[in-house]
Amino acid sequence: MSHMQAAFRLMLAAVVVALVGVMVLLLSGCGDTAKLPVAAGTGPAPRLPAPKQSLVPTVNIAPARGWAAGVSPQAAPGTSVAAFADGLEHPRWLLVLPNGDLLVAETNAPPKPEDGKGIKGRVMKYMMKRAGAGVPSANRITLLRDTDGDGKADLRSVLIDGLNSPFGMALVGDSLYVANSDALLRFPYAPGATRIKERGVTVLALPAGSINHHWTKNLIASADGSKLYVTVGSNSNVAERGIEAESGRAAIWEIETATGAHRIFASGLRNPNGMAWEPGTHALWTVVNERDEIGSDLVPDYMTSVRDGGFYGWPYSYFGQHVDARVKPPRPDLVARAIEPDYALGPHTASLGLASAAGNSLPAPFANGMFVGQHGSWNRRPHSGYKVIFVPFEGGKPSAAAPLDVLTGFLSDGGEAFGRPVGVALDRQGALLVADDVGNVVWRVTALR
Repeated sequence: MSHMQAAFRLMLAAVVVALVGVMVLLLSGCGDTAKLPVAAGTGPAPRLPAPKQSLVPTVNIAPARGWAAGVSPQAAPGTSVAAFADGLEHPRWLLVLPNGDLLVAETNAPPKPEDGKGIKGRVMKYMMKRAGAGVPSANRITLLRDTDGDGKADLRSVLIDGLNSPFGMALVGDSLYVANSDALLRFPYAPGATRIKERGVTVLALPAGSINHHWTKNLIASADGSKLYVTVGSNSNVAERGIEAESGRAAIWEIETATGAHRIFASGLRNPNGMAWEPGTHALWTVVNERDEIGSDLVPDYMTSVRDGGFYGWPYSYFGQHVDARVKPPRPDLVARAIEPDYALGPHTASLGLASAAGNSLPAPFANGMFVGQHGSWNRRPHSGYKVIFVPFEGGKPSAAAPLDVLTGFLSDGGEAFGRPVGVALDRQGALLVADDVGNVVWRVTALR
């Protein structure tokens, strides 16, 4: 290639980037505004207005800003929050080990060359960059340890590196399982280890490829460690690339740890992320990101118990049997089977993190239920999510009480994001840990003394 050709390509690329930026600014003034409060789309019986389809979707990005020195989120009454560790690189997911060590997946999306093509793809890529999701993936699991018990990590070590957009982690006996964006890996683990030098053994390949639209793969083990459950998100918004591109996706897989044998445990889940066991019923629960581009008031993300063999609607219907007319050809037979989720979490809140309250040391209102990390919206005006909430439970199910705010203040008055909460977990003292991938912090919420 000549110097002139190279210069021309650079100039063309700069023009394209500039045009995409102009388009994003124009789109930011288009689309609809929510007619209902987030609370109307929250709970066991959310309000579901008629869908609003338009050529131009609602685009309302909260540009990533980060936290200023001395500034932190706002904790619920009776609690306080402080940084357990900062200066991380896009911390997304957490695992607390039996000895109290905290594992943090520092990660971001893998290369997805086919997912950013065309004007829409370029616009989405630009928007995600503005929202703080455009940084390269650190591709590592970092170990954090509080050696003196002061509530802050004073030992930090790279436990495993050279991964491929890792996300979920689970410890079963002396094996640490890590879900990369394309495979489930197993590593040897010894209590107290701060570095694993052995290469991981591939247990099972997971759906990936050059699109890999929803790339995060979360992981949880059964109580006896005989099975692992892996979340696999859809490869599109509503199967616009064809249902063939969704093989094995929009599902939770069940994997036998001894053999690697696997099956689809539940399907029709557009983008499941967080998983937790409900301690009374021992049922598996998950949080799911629902579909976009049919209005600021649709569709609520949700939290639900997961039935073996259950189908939850995607892409043909949402929140039970509400048909999505965009999906062709329709499948009324599958819509008739669609299970209505247990609890709506508000439209476009991007609910990702999930942790059972069992064993927490926060005040009494947080004794029984689930903590939910809400990463925040881009397809709603005004913004939704950008906080950590608590859903109270009774008898193994969400109660009639409204959810409680646990951590707020992630957005500035001008709509910029200081941080974005993702994974949530309880440490050995019962404090709540929250991964913040824009603020690059792990926050720790404790009861006031």
